[in-house]
Amino acid sequence: MQHGADISPNEVTNIEASGFWLLLEDREYFVPFADYPVFRNAKVSEIFRFTRTSPTQIHWPGLDADIELEALAEPERFPLVWKEDRDSP
Repeated sequence: MQHGADISPNEVTNIEASGFWLLLEDREYFVPFADYPVFRNAKVSEIFRFTRTSPTQIHWPGLDADIELEALAEPERFPLVWKEDRDSP
């Protein structure tokens, strides 16, 4: 028996004032701008353009941003601390 192509969606389903929703396979995740400020001023097209670099990680090449799915699924286990790059102009 030959299997068909993987048709499970990986997409941004909605962008709101406070963040955006990702549908990955059969689960939806919310990415809050408060926790991931790299997306706050991103263009909509940059948010929509992401890849799965592994079964557990998502990457936005235009923003040079990565998120582990575990951090979205269980944010209480992964407290985030945002650090500004001091070498940036």
